[in-house]
Amino acid sequence: MKKLFIVVAAIGLMYSCGGNTQKAQEPTTSEPTQVVDEHNAKNSLDYKGTYEGKVPTASGEGMIVTIELGDDTFVKKTVYVGKKDTFEEKGNYTWNGEGNTITLEGVKDAPSKYFVGENTLTQLDMDGNKITGDMADLYILKKK
Repeated sequence: MKKLFIVVAAIGLMYSCGGNTQKAQEPTTSEPTQVVDEHNAKNSLDYKGTYEGKVPTASGEGMIVTIELGDDTFVKKTVYVGKKDTFEEKGNYTWNGEGNTITLEGVKDAPSKYFVGENTLTQLDMDGNKITGDMADLYILKKK
């Protein structure tokens, strides 16, 4: 009787282990799913408005720069600290392909590219690169 019980238990154990086979996994593609983030300053930020800041100059105490952005137009006013004259430029601006930088069209002999951030315009150098170093924060215009 003991042998019969062991045989039945062994058969039961084999049956229970064999019935629990894993299903074959479905084949997956080898290419990962690519998520495209279409958010940028142009379509995600409330960038239209007036920005102002005191920007360093090569000589003198600096200049107050005010830029007003409309739908696709700008007005840029520049006043050198300690001087009375105001220089004003108007025109259109365009966005770069990434939608994070604007170019003020028609501005000559002065930086015309600005990185658009949350309530800020950051003046870029003449080549369109971010200004670095100790004075980098002085080139940020803040939204009024």
